[in-house]
Amino acid sequence: MSGILAGKRVLITGVLTESSIAFHTAKLAQEQGAEIILTAFPRPTLTERIAKKLPRPVKVIELDVTNDEHLASLADIVGEELGGLDGVVHSIGFAPQDALGGNFLNTPFESVATAMHVSAYSLKALTMACLPLMQEGGSVVGLTFDAQFAWPQYDWMGPAKAALEATSRYIARDLGKQNIRCNLISAGPLGSMAAKSIPGFSDLADVWNHRSPLEWDLADPEPAGRGVVALLSDWFPKTTGEIVHVDGGLHAIGA
Repeated sequence: MSGILAGKRVLITGVLTESSIAFHTAKLAQEQGAEIILTAFPRPTLTERIAKKLPRPVKVIELDVTNDEHLASLADIVGEELGGLDGVVHSIGFAPQDALGGNFLNTPFESVATAMHVSAYSLKALTMACLPLMQEGGSVVGLTFDAQFAWPQYDWMGPAKAALEATSRYIARDLGKQNIRCNLISAGPLGSMAAKSIPGFSDLADVWNHRSPLEWDLADPEPAGRGVVALLSDWFPKTTGEIVHVDGGLHAIGA
């Protein structure tokens, strides 16, 4: 099969709904020739149901990125299915409700720690779990929401994304010698399941209606998925530690 990911083997996390960036990444990756495997938590059956809407059948495995046993067994499970990996997509983020929606100053550390573990540290944990399968190098791509700014309602997910962005740079530094690249896509707001969990999300998203140079569609995750697939491909062979904005250009506009 032809395509910019022809012959690539890619692990993709975070496929929960058809409206997710991860789903569109998986769909585009298959269309571009990749063989993929999906991970899911806490409901693999939900991901299996959504995966039936992909162009080709795909295996779904359970993976809690905060569970050391899950991470320790990941390489063996994926290795049996694909033989190795050329790419990993990190589309994982979570913060307890008391860490969102305007409660920044009152959020307890326990909730902050959960947000940091799931949303930032997991990029390193997932990458290291997959490392034995990437003997010929490869590409790790994560998803962020521009952490340069303090966004309405986003609260502790902002510092968690800032930690994710820093983590990506350190992974790029330490794994570059093994020809492994690590980059992030910074997407604009989308009406995904993750977004719906943020109280007052519409206030945050409304910023794009007024400031984005390119018209932004909350219901269209495909542009972000295209960005992920591009970074997984060989078309960015010397790009690492980078954050590519797929946000309609809003990041470039001051007011």
